[in-house]
Amino acid sequence: MKKQFLDSGKIVGTHGIKGEVRIEPWADSPAFLAAFRTLYLDGRGEQKIKVKSRPHKNITLCKIEGVDTIEDAERLRGKIVYINRDDIALEEGVHFVQDLIGLEVRDCTTGEVYGTLSDVLRTGANDVYEIKKDGKTYLAPVIDEVVREINVEEGYVLLTPMKGIFDDAD
Repeated sequence: MKKQFLDSGKIVGTHGIKGEVRIEPWADSPAFLAAFRTLYLDGRGEQKIKVKSRPHKNITLCKIEGVDTIEDAERLRGKIVYINRDDIALEEGVHFVQDLIGLEVRDCTTGEVYGTLSDVLRTGANDVYEIKKDGKTYLAPVIDEVVREINVEEGYVLLTPMKGIFDDAD
């Protein structure tokens, strides 16, 4: 089951004296998080906050409605911020990382199960899937030649592994 409210960053400090906070974004970029006008301070959507944000280097600066002093802002340090998945329309073939974690990873030809997708690592050139099985960790590049299908609804990823990714690869 997909989570409705996705953890998207952490308040890591204050900015200035008028209540702005600095958020370390856990999204594609600080600009992605800055595009939201409503964030949440809980994973259930009960603590809704109205915000005005802007990207600044590798963080998002955020002015929260009703937080007007550095002291008010300081009390929010360490809090996780969430977005509502309904507030963003993803392009075809683009997924939230949180929806990929836990998917079963299989061979697209044989159906052999290679393990469970445990993380998505950002390397610059392309993402890399971290796959775990029986205490071992495997890394697979997220490129068209390797990743053949992602089916979040049915819970799997199909791969054509490159030689050497898995111990028994030909």
